[in-house]
Amino acid sequence: MTPAPDTASARVRTPASARARTPARGAAVLAAVALLATATAAPAAADTIRDRQWGLLALRAEEAWGTTRGDGVTVAVLDTGVDESHPDLSGQVLAGTDLIGMGAGPGDRAWARHGTAMASIIAGHGHGPSRSQGVLGIAPQARILPVRVILEEGDPGRAKARESKGGALAEGIRWAVDHGADVINLSLGDDSDSAHHEAGEDEAVQYALSKGVVVVASAGNGGESGDRVSYPAAYPGVIAVTAVDRRGRKAKFSTRNWYATVSAPGVDVVIADPDRSYYEGWGTSAAAAFVSGAAALVKAAHPGLSPAQVKKLLEDTASDSPAGGRDDARGHGMVDPAAALQVAEAMRPEPAVPAPAAAGSTYFGPGPERVRPPERSARLGAPAAAVAGAALLVLAAVLARRPRRGTRGGDAHPAQ
Repeated sequence: MTPAPDTASARVRTPASARARTPARGAAVLAAVALLATATAAPAAADTIRDRQWGLLALRAEEAWGTTRGDGVTVAVLDTGVDESHPDLSGQVLAGTDLIGMGAGPGDRAWARHGTAMASIIAGHGHGPSRSQGVLGIAPQARILPVRVILEEGDPGRAKARESKGGALAEGIRWAVDHGADVINLSLGDDSDSAHHEAGEDEAVQYALSKGVVVVASAGNGGESGDRVSYPAAYPGVIAVTAVDRRGRKAKFSTRNWYATVSAPGVDVVIADPDRSYYEGWGTSAAAAFVSGAAALVKAAHPGLSPAQVKKLLEDTASDSPAGGRDDARGHGMVDPAAALQVAEAMRPEPAVPAPAAAGSTYFGPGPERVRPPERSARLGAPAAAVAGAALLVLAAVLARRPRRGTRGGDAHPAQ
């Protein structure tokens, strides 16, 4: 399965020359669900960018930053690549890897657009005087580790990449873990008719979790086309993120399914682009990026917490929870990093869950303890034992009425 990106970019009124293309979603495409949607996008004036970032306000970012801004944490962005020279990301992007090895490159229009957008949501630090311009991410001091595992929708190398790099996602997850990632952001997936569980990807996810790495994925953009299960969001242990609008309502496009963990802003989200313009994007990709940033804040303040603890923490502290505490549309509610950081103060770190047995190896555990064969004297069935017990009681009563004689010294012997 070759996943495809999950966000769609939309308007921010720019010249018609700068257009955001929509990566295909569906059948084994490189990044599940729609990503940068086709729309005429114009660069927003630099001084209005922050005003448009409603997601930071909804997630109470300022309060969370009173504790940490993500310093010391590395978030791996498995995507189409990241433009390390972008002014809103300069100095934050580490040396990554390209597991596709073909297609567009730096400077081409069909290169690193989606990955750069996700990185800006996670760790954008702005630019200009006092970094007051441009996109500000939810964890602006976190580092980004780019791992190229998919290609943009308009990349001429997509067809060939699908044929030759079907295992790039699993390989990328393992590479990110082995190169220092604390959180892995997967704003991609496959929710097509042919989407299915893949052992290699599942094992890679479990490897990450066993190493203490939090894994976040977009739930899918199939809310208006069947709500099909999307992978990697549906793998065990993954924090699957759905999208909500400014009013906290489930976005129409956001997939509703059993694996939803939490929700985050996914409509009209300001994103940075390698062309140095800014766009308003939509999609569960953007929502996943916000949650990856939230996880980075938690890991920065409490590095010892296991992935399972971080997931449970984000669930328990989510705001605007659905009736009953959870539903398939918004999971446990809107992620709230400020509340998560507060509650985490009282938590004790637990070891990461060990990776399960490899696929193909049947393992159901050791089973119950072996029962030792009963001794000969204990081999009486229930009825026989009852009769024997009654006989002993009668014998005891008879003996009690007989006059006592002196007892002999010596060892006690069990009844035969």
